[in-house]
Amino acid sequence: MSAKQVSILVGAVWCAFSALTWAGTPALKGARVYFISPADGEVVTSPVRVRFGLSGMGVAPAGTDRKHTGHHHLLIDLDELPPLHRPLPSDAHHKHFGGGQTEAEIDLTPGKHTLQLLLGDGNHIPHEPALVSKKITIEVK
Repeated sequence: MSAKQVSILVGAVWCAFSALTWAGTPALKGARVYFISPADGEVVTSPVRVRFGLSGMGVAPAGTDRKHTGHHHLLIDLDELPPLHRPLPSDAHHKHFGGGQTEAEIDLTPGKHTLQLLLGDGNHIPHEPALVSKKITIEVK
């Protein structure tokens, strides 16, 4: 077997094992994620300072394997949640705060935008049950 084939095989085994171990990181009963600011319906200017709240669990950077912790993901202008059994994507609509950040400044174009928080485990996978904030709408002037 060539080195390339071994590398592909090892990668496939790692992905399969990771999929099994990633699924279903438990959330503590009563834990919740929420916005400290901005408030639903608030009119703001860009960049928008967003402050994340979490109660009942702790914040830890991505890659941390510690029970009852996770890190924030900000969902921007999404009509529906991403798949909750897979790692969250990272793009203009899915912002990762894998450093354990609890606030950020984000650039948004003028107009109405929806924001929602989703807590991910050390591997960027939502907990079970998923900790999702209420969706808020803001207007950027």
